[in-house]
Amino acid sequence: MAYLWKSLSKGFTKFATYHLLEQKMKEPIELLKSLIRIPSNSREEKDAADLLQEEMTARGLLIKRQGNNLWALSHIFLPNRPTLLLNAHIDTVRPASGWMRNPYEPAIEGTRLYGLGSNDCGGGLVSLLETFCRLEKRQQSYNLIFLASAEEEVSGKNGISSVLNLLPPIDIAIVGEPTSLQPAIAERGLMVLDCTAQGKAGHAARNEGINAIYRAIDDIQWIRSYQFPKESDLLGPVKMTTTIIHAGTLHNCIPDSCTFTVDIRVNECYTNQEILDFIIDHLQSDVKARSTRLSSSSIPLSHPLIQKIISLGLKPFGSPTLSDQALMPFPSLKLGPGDSARSHTADEYIDIEDISCAIELYMTLLDGATL
Repeated sequence: MAYLWKSLSKGFTKFATYHLLEQKMKEPIELLKSLIRIPSNSREEKDAADLLQEEMTARGLLIKRQGNNLWALSHIFLPNRPTLLLNAHIDTVRPASGWMRNPYEPAIEGTRLYGLGSNDCGGGLVSLLETFCRLEKRQQSYNLIFLASAEEEVSGKNGISSVLNLLPPIDIAIVGEPTSLQPAIAERGLMVLDCTAQGKAGHAARNEGINAIYRAIDDIQWIRSYQFPKESDLLGPVKMTTTIIHAGTLHNCIPDSCTFTVDIRVNECYTNQEILDFIIDHLQSDVKARSTRLSSSSIPLSHPLIQKIISLGLKPFGSPTLSDQALMPFPSLKLGPGDSARSHTADEYIDIEDISCAIELYMTLLDGATL
């Protein structure tokens, strides 16, 4: 009986602690729950942006908007000071198969808040907004911008890249992607190549024609085996993977064309254009990049903000996943609540305590910081 009472007491204490935490974090949690209720797939974020605009206005922020991107500058903004950008995105992917709950109905179970976008990237969004509101009320040696961006999940042209030229010059950015509150100080870039091997049609029963599949195989083998010499301490080597291949229409016809797609994850040692030019020179196939705009990003370990992060006991790492950092032409890092492994999965959730810890960490790191 005594053991049972002790177990029940521990359970009640934990429940009471999280109940108090939920009350303490009521404003950001209620905002996150409201955002979960509004479907905000990439390119369909208008309703969520409208809600966020109302919330930011109610908090006394001076808001600007371009499409479904919203931003606010700190009330005291001096052009001779460095500027810090706090960024997170408002769009989500479509619900994965396997959800056991309504993805658009927020549900708190124990310490977890379930709902589509709770982990990626709603937790980071509400944490950074709360941090911005607290920081800008205190004297800082730098300017602040909070930006809620659209179309991040598809790297869309109407997302962050459409508004960066409308903002004042930025010296450094913190992106609130889920990193388990550890600093990702480098991120892989992405480039997708569509390749076409050309051959000559002929009858398969006779020794004629030029088989485009065999030409493609030679190129695919090179892609599989070649290693770019420069490796990153944080991100490792450039990674090339053939992911799609199409050729032929009839079993008895030598195919005169074979197309294949290559996914390339670039480290910070190369630009996308450098990688593209080198591949074009070494493949016999025609090579076209869908885009070269999604670059690898990094920030030096020597940066004052990174040095402060390390002094707090956090461990910098390199991130394999893409974010809006790829479109930022200035130093940036990812640091946010939640776990990247839960992104884009069924029954996505974030721990309420993670949001509280994120705000506390941001304030410890940034209040009075030198950029």
